[in-house]
Amino acid sequence: MTGREFGRFFLPGPTEVHPDVLASMLQPMIPHRGPQMVDLLEGADAPLRQLFCTERPVLVGTCAGTGFMEMAVRSGVRQRALCLVGGAFGERFAGIVEATGRDAIRLNVPLGKTVEPDMLEDALKRSEVDAVTAVHSETSTGSLASVAELATVVQQFDDVLLLVDGVTSVGGSPVRTDEWGLDFVFTGSQKALALPPGLALGVASDRMVERAKRTPERGAYLDVVAYHEAASKYQPTNTPGISTLYALREQLKRIAATGGIEARWARHEAMRQTVENWVAGRGGDLGFSYLPSEGRRSWTISCLQVPEGRNGREIAKDLAGVGWTIGSGYGGLKEQTIRIGHMGDHTVTQVTELLQVMESILQ
Repeated sequence: MTGREFGRFFLPGPTEVHPDVLASMLQPMIPHRGPQMVDLLEGADAPLRQLFCTERPVLVGTCAGTGFMEMAVRSGVRQRALCLVGGAFGERFAGIVEATGRDAIRLNVPLGKTVEPDMLEDALKRSEVDAVTAVHSETSTGSLASVAELATVVQQFDDVLLLVDGVTSVGGSPVRTDEWGLDFVFTGSQKALALPPGLALGVASDRMVERAKRTPERGAYLDVVAYHEAASKYQPTNTPGISTLYALREQLKRIAATGGIEARWARHEAMRQTVENWVAGRGGDLGFSYLPSEGRRSWTISCLQVPEGRNGREIAKDLAGVGWTIGSGYGGLKEQTIRIGHMGDHTVTQVTELLQVMESILQ
């Protein structure tokens, strides 16, 4: 242990992990094909379905969220995808489409903006594609796309699947997989779930699974059909990260004990509102402003433009000097923005204290 006080680590991922969750990992290994593994995965099944708001099995893999992003492409894109790009992770999705031999048509919007339903409808009318890739909460800009409305548009076009990166939204803001009609949505363990890195979780629709069955070159390790069949039997596809599964079980218990997923959403929304109120008041007086517009701001990450004459990397460095961690801007935004990852097990009180510390540093 480093001795760092819990509640001062606001990186946009990996997120700070609660000591009880870390402690749960210190358990013996078990046979990954034995009854103990079945019990472990079966016990996680119902809570994971509640997390994703689905009645379908939740796929669990030992890889980064990017692994399931590649799964989405290999199993869900036949030839060509329309890729919605408003930041680094929308671009990553498009890059994986191309890296797997498919065609990517990019629908680009400025950093901090999101593709709106009318824009998507127009693009689909002009493009012959069989899938749409979208990022719900864009980690690089803090913007939150209206995935429910985008899904309604996609459903107007026959045989087009919607593949969604929910890496910084699942567990921190509403993701209603079945109600919205998402064909594939995935997340990583190290974001709003506040687990150590190393697990990817996702849900595939019937349409997604059936398309995958007809896709001969969908790969082996990231085959959504194999994952779906294994999940239905409470089995791993390959040797899993057993210690991270112990952590997942502990965190799912903690989520249930603190009011369930809707209470978790409400706490994340309250943390976002705390930052919004600060920017509207004292933070705005100091020169901070949001990059995304109102109504399109992530519940888990606040991306703020820094005051004129300030440098986002220097602000993050100064905070680190007094024991607090935030993220500087990502990519081309690294100097002009900061990113506060208020997700996982953080609280409004801790966010408020962080903002007060930031005020004192700037003064």
